[in-house]
Amino acid sequence: MAVKKKDQIRALLKSIETGDPGPVAVVNEAKYIQHNPQTHEGSEGLAALFQRLSTTGPKVNVVRVFEDGDFVFGHTEYDFASRKIGFEVFRFEDGQAVEHWDNIQERHGPNESGRTMVDGPTEAVDLELTESNRAIVRSFVQVVLIDGDLDQLTNFVDEETFAEHDPRLADGVSTLRSALEVEDARDRRIDYHRIHRVLAEGNFVLCVSEGNNGGVHSAFYDLFRLVNGKVVERWDTIEKIAPRSEWKNDNGKF
Repeated sequence: MAVKKKDQIRALLKSIETGDPGPVAVVNEAKYIQHNPQTHEGSEGLAALFQRLSTTGPKVNVVRVFEDGDFVFGHTEYDFASRKIGFEVFRFEDGQAVEHWDNIQERHGPNESGRTMVDGPTEAVDLELTESNRAIVRSFVQVVLIDGDLDQLTNFVDEETFAEHDPRLADGVSTLRSALEVEDARDRRIDYHRIHRVLAEGNFVLCVSEGNNGGVHSAFYDLFRLVNGKVVERWDTIEKIAPRSEWKNDNGKF
């Protein structure tokens, strides 16, 4: 039986901790496109890089991984010099990973509701609803987060069961609404501008967006869990996008 792409990526990410060169074979380094602006492209082979990193005693916990056609997206916690939470996205071509995006921030929390940035369900269900759930999340992000129509928030988010993993927030639609409300006539504290990609497997949907966080140009990665057509749980990372002058490759964040 062929190994699933998401299992290959799980092994690849774990090899950062172990230094095992075997899982790196899933990456076609001749075609590999790196979208982390802080990473040099092609300066060091992944096997050598992971072997070097493993000597520093890193810890890698791959919490959840999902597969969407040619894409695999994972939610991971890292403990290197500091504890971080990341989303990793890989694109496959001819059986190998050829492109990579990520969004990483410092780990904080638990939040006011006692939730961490990674706890909660990890396995996708309702696979037959993948496309409808993808469409729901795309509409939610466009209508509520980008267009700012907060009156439609409860059309997309379950008022009774919504669980929030953002360390700054708490469970409940009212808390989310407060975080999204306009602070003055000119600006929103959390300001989504554009959707770049929506990936889904069953009841889990990852939306990759761009905007401003407190006036800082940022990438938003939001993972949603849906039940009966509504969002019931959300995890996220927010990462500042470095200015173009500081990029170490030319591929762009998105």
